[in-house]
Amino acid sequence: MSLDALRGFDMFWIVGGEGIIHGLCDAYPEQPFFKFLRGQVTHKAWAGFAFYDLIFPLFIFIVGVSLVFSLSRMLEREGLGRTLRRIAFRTLFLYICGLLVYGGISQGVDQIRWMGVLQRIAICYGFTALLFCLFRLRGMVVICVSLLLGYWAVTSLAPIRDFNLQTARLERAGLAPRDPETRALFLATTRFVRGRFEDGLNLPQQIDFQYLPGRKWDGAYDPEGILSTFPAIATCLLGVFAGLLLRNGKVPEQKKVWVLMGFGIGGVIAGFIWGLQFPVIKKIWTSSFVLVAGGYSCLLLGAFHQIIEIWQWRRWCVPFVWIGTNAITIYLAAHLLPLEKMAELVVGGPVKQAFGVWGELVVAVTVVGIMLAFVRFLYQRKIFLRF
Repeated sequence: MSLDALRGFDMFWIVGGEGIIHGLCDAYPEQPFFKFLRGQVTHKAWAGFAFYDLIFPLFIFIVGVSLVFSLSRMLEREGLGRTLRRIAFRTLFLYICGLLVYGGISQGVDQIRWMGVLQRIAICYGFTALLFCLFRLRGMVVICVSLLLGYWAVTSLAPIRDFNLQTARLERAGLAPRDPETRALFLATTRFVRGRFEDGLNLPQQIDFQYLPGRKWDGAYDPEGILSTFPAIATCLLGVFAGLLLRNGKVPEQKKVWVLMGFGIGGVIAGFIWGLQFPVIKKIWTSSFVLVAGGYSCLLLGAFHQIIEIWQWRRWCVPFVWIGTNAITIYLAAHLLPLEKMAELVVGGPVKQAFGVWGELVVAVTVVGIMLAFVRFLYQRKIFLRF
């Protein structure tokens, strides 16, 4: 239950929680506390770490925890062959859902977003599930460390062209990310640099610019790009390690919490220290970001396990369980259904105006209410879309 609740807590912020905080902050725009609060539910523009930067890696971490339980049962009941086929189907299904969320082929094949949030989750799940089936714990630890160190080494040491691809910089030069002239100027650049981590001037983004087809979220590159997916797999592996700990019946439940807390604090400290040389940057998923996000994920998992499984305080988390047991369903609904328009039909116009500065908050709360009613309906009827 604690894992479902944590997954639901994480998804809550994606499907409406962020809007509630922004609506609340709109009512008190000049208050320092609410300025701080708004900053925490807004992604950092580049380097640094805010609460909202944790939401995506926390979900990938939870995917790793969950697959320990689901694949262990599957391997015992169905064997390796059928399990691998199920993994392939789930990976493909989730990847296709990701393509549809970003418009599919509606704007043309050249506008397909091949790498996105669900696509990254699918790839992380597929690779991590395969590693879980084929390797023991020691082998997975070696692979995880190798991914983090390898990513740091290649991004720090590989030469890149001294050409900044940030959209604002290109526009000031009269260029656009997709212009043939931009590519020609980029390839004509003969000056190379190393160890650069500025937005628009780093190895992961240059690889996206050169090799990632279709639509890129940030113009010339994508925050869920090619190279940065490798450390994201390490994030999923950290979840696997936490899942193996939770599944270990020989370790007392209270000790599990202390281990999670210890690794969580250690991960956060190590990540920020590493960040002095290899900055903590979500948009290119740096190795230091993996440690910071993984550390906070361990802390949250430990806290939820302590409160829900050990102390048995459960009533407060029931709405999160509704969301968590249908996380992919509600994510798709939030992106494919006009929920804000539905909320405006009920509390828009004169109702919204009557609440004055609280109007946006009322709309945001209504959106969350619609979502909760939907997942509660599914939960009560035992309808679950699992990947």
